[in-house]
Amino acid sequence: MQCLPVILAFFFPRVAIILIALFTNWFHAAFNTVLWPLLGFLFMPYTTLAFMAAMLRNNHSVSGGWLVLVMIAALVDLVGHGHVVRRRPWRGRQNDSLGT
Repeated sequence: MQCLPVILAFFFPRVAIILIALFTNWFHAAFNTVLWPLLGFLFMPYTTLAFMAAMLRNNHSVSGGWLVLVMIAALVDLVGHGHVVRRRPWRGRQNDSLGT
C-alpha cells in the first residue's frame, strides 16, 4: 500500500503534485514562494517532485544521492519535452517544380 503513492507520482506526476499541495504542507516547507512549484507543475513535474523530496529529507539541502535524483528527474523532464518536439512533422523546404 505504501508503493501506491510512488507509482502514482511516477505515472501521473501532476496529479501527485496537486494531491501533495492539497493534503500536505510539503510545498511550503520545501519552497519559499509559490512561483517555483507552479512553474515546475507546468514544465518540469518530475524535477519539482524530486527537489521537494530532497529538500524535505536532506535538511533543506540538495547533495549526494538527492542531487543525483534531481538531475535524473531533470533529464527525464527534458527528454519528455524533446520527444514532443520531435514528433511534430518537419516543415522544411519543399522541392518546387523548377527543378531546384
